[in-house]
Amino acid sequence: MTVDYDLLAKTISALTEGETDAVALMATVACEVHHSDDRFDWTGFYRVTEPDVLKIGPYQGGHGCLVIPFERGVCGAAARTGEVQLVPDVDAFPGHIACASTTRSELVLPVRNASGDIIAVFDIDSDQPDAFTQQDADALGAILTAVFAN
Repeated sequence: MTVDYDLLAKTISALTEGETDAVALMATVACEVHHSDDRFDWTGFYRVTEPDVLKIGPYQGGHGCLVIPFERGVCGAAARTGEVQLVPDVDAFPGHIACASTTRSELVLPVRNASGDIIAVFDIDSDQPDAFTQQDADALGAILTAVFAN
């Protein structure tokens, strides 16, 4: 299944219009993205709750790690650097944190508010190797910007 990102963006926009609560927005985005593609086994947010610390936020899938320091893992790298992490093989990523033993590849995007501050990361795990493309990263990044930075 290939994601219809135009339709996904329109659906999320309609569902989140006028909402300002970040957790409500995260819950809606996680749900819609998770159910948009069979590649997405775990889809959710890790929120910046204190300096250099991410804590689990709204998600879909099995349980996630509760706390991730910025210096560890793929999510930490996205939060620390402010750059998208497109990881085709998590076992080859230095310091990968295995929250789920079935994860083979991962896409993590920083989430910024209107001021440009990183408020969270959006993490998608797949049990398929090399499951994500730059198109996925670009389209999801645009959705996150539309929802959280406006």
